[in-house]
Amino acid sequence: MSPRHAADPATEEGAAVITGLGMTTALGGDVPSTWRALLGGVCGVERVDFGAPEGPARVYLAAPAAVDPRTALSSAKAAHCDRAAQFALVAAREAVRDAGFPDAPPLPGDGSRVAVVVGVGLGGLTSILEQNRRLETRGAGRVSPRTIPVMLPNHPAAEVGLMVGARAGVHAPVSACASGAEALAQALGLIRDGRADIVVAGGAEAALHPLALAGFARLQALSRRHDDPKGASRPFDADRDGFVMGEGAGMLVVESAAHAAARGARVHGRLTGAGITNDSHHVAQPAPGGTGCAAAVEAALRDAGLLPEQIRHINAHATSTPLGDLGEARALHSVFAEGLDDVPVSATKAAFGHTLGAAGAIEAVLTVLALRDRTAPPACSLERVDPEIGLNVVGRSPAALPSGPLAAVTTSMGFGGHNVALAFADAS
Repeated sequence: MSPRHAADPATEEGAAVITGLGMTTALGGDVPSTWRALLGGVCGVERVDFGAPEGPARVYLAAPAAVDPRTALSSAKAAHCDRAAQFALVAAREAVRDAGFPDAPPLPGDGSRVAVVVGVGLGGLTSILEQNRRLETRGAGRVSPRTIPVMLPNHPAAEVGLMVGARAGVHAPVSACASGAEALAQALGLIRDGRADIVVAGGAEAALHPLALAGFARLQALSRRHDDPKGASRPFDADRDGFVMGEGAGMLVVESAAHAAARGARVHGRLTGAGITNDSHHVAQPAPGGTGCAAAVEAALRDAGLLPEQIRHINAHATSTPLGDLGEARALHSVFAEGLDDVPVSATKAAFGHTLGAAGAIEAVLTVLALRDRTAPPACSLERVDPEIGLNVVGRSPAALPSGPLAAVTTSMGFGGHNVALAFADAS
């Protein structure tokens, strides 16, 4: 990735900049390949068969990673990590290299000013189920001694922490599909509070298993468009019928502006605000009218010192569920009112599915890239925006963002009523 702006040493104390980006998705195994495929309208959704028995809840759609994370790790490391942690390590390694650091501990100094925050949703689900299968079929003596470490929700965070030698704290927020975004909110707090100079933050998920698919299907949350995999995930579309599960990770190096400037770091963008709320309405349904999401966006704007009219791009949570998309659209209308008409809204889960705990982090990377390259990414499957949505959704071709200073918001929501909004600005 080519050099960008250098950090301004006069930047206000506590400001956070993004100096490294990493990502692995159904579109590609790194940031350049994923971004290129996304802008090119590629869709990573496939018809798959995970071998579960036939039945009314069986789903054949998923967005598996384009690159097996084991191919990018040593055989020993891959064998000792759950797949979610493998994704986290691959994306984190790309991010720290992109930031100009070696991908071996420690980062600067002795790691005492380096922290890690990695969120997950379902975490080590596949490892838990595999070890349970071993227990039932082969006995307790065949259960892996690594079972407990890999089943814990902090496993991806711990592995990334070991990789970078983080000694200022290793954290693992678990807030369903808002986990990756909440990790970045925590990273911003660590920088502002002066507890770290560098935070490697993001989210990871690897839950493509018949149990997870059946569970979401029983909630009627998944698309059943089996005859049209590439058109199955269609956020904000009038014919949307549910989401498609994906897997992968997104990681960012969040750094204090002063620290980045002192080392002459390249800056991709700035993380300027975060808002976290909860609906307290229902464990699996959004609050009517999207009030919790709206409150999170308003909090992020206040935190960033931005007015609604200063936002020129939105990367929406937009999972492709009928209720969820409508509630989010109503939330955005309540915050931005008529100003939304000129704001391109990207619904990128159309291309790589819903990656659950990784979604907010992956979409944060995409938001930074959109501001950096002044390009709002498209929704590869969009045919007709639902009239009730009423948003300026980016269709099948990228949309140009205006010249001048740019600010954007990305939203994330999760079961349990979690809402997280993040505000970003370009590097100017």
